[in-house]
Amino acid sequence: MHRLSLAPVANLLHRFARAVLLACAALVVQALPAQELLPVPLLDARVIDQTGSLNSAQRAALHARLVALEQQKGTQLVILMVRSTRPEDIASYANRVANSWKIGRRDVGDGVLLIVATDDRSLRIEVAKTLEGAVPDLAAKRIIDAAITPRFKVGDFAGGLEAGVDQLAARIAGETLPEPTRAQSRGAEPDWGGLLVLVLFALPVGAAIVRSIFGRKLGALLTGGGVALLGFVVGAHLLLACVAGLAAALFALLGGSSGLPHGWGRPGGFGGGWRSGGGGFRSGGGGDFGGGGASGKW
Repeated sequence: MHRLSLAPVANLLHRFARAVLLACAALVVQALPAQELLPVPLLDARVIDQTGSLNSAQRAALHARLVALEQQKGTQLVILMVRSTRPEDIASYANRVANSWKIGRRDVGDGVLLIVATDDRSLRIEVAKTLEGAVPDLAAKRIIDAAITPRFKVGDFAGGLEAGVDQLAARIAGETLPEPTRAQSRGAEPDWGGLLVLVLFALPVGAAIVRSIFGRKLGALLTGGGVALLGFVVGAHLLLACVAGLAAALFALLGGSSGLPHGWGRPGGFGGGWRSGGGGFRSGGGGDFGGGGASGKW
């Protein structure tokens, strides 16, 4: 007498139960509120550390390396440290940030973003399309695995970042790119904040002194020229310096401190709440990031 086998029935019941559980799990996930994406930070420095992993000396050393790269090649490289990129993976978040910031020169598009998520223990080198020849995906992966993550594993974030930046700079150095502009080669950027302080606070006193010595017309001319020269040194931008110089000359010609609106030029008056933002660093406005680069973990 043959014994009836229940194995097919049990297998069918098992599959049915699994399908029901998967369907219920999908419904639960859909019912949960969607987690908001991490906002794109304000780009106000070459090294942005939201985690407190770097001290001021380490940030300054990295900043100097990034300035040197821009002086020599014109390329902008920015470091961003966040605690986590969730709910996005680091590749998606890095691409979103890089395309929002548009790192790299407008007509060249030579930008690189090095992003670290400390809680996720992940990092990524995001490369603009212009530099994908200098830093292909395989090279970016080797830099992460050989230079950066070994140092991260022992808690040396600064050392890992410095090694990564040095290797990226070495590869970019061999790429044929347009020469950096005069302002870039001097390592300076337009600084609206410095010029604003110059016009609103230093100008009233300086204009009064110069006009009392040289008279109204010659004093106005000297004041405008001096402010333009000083503005160029502060802001490293000819147009901004000329505007500041013209404003200074008109100010001195029209009556010095008596011509200022109430509260201007004095702490606590109009504009007294202004603060500089991160040293004046700005994107070149040209980076086009198509997903080139590599990710890694430690």
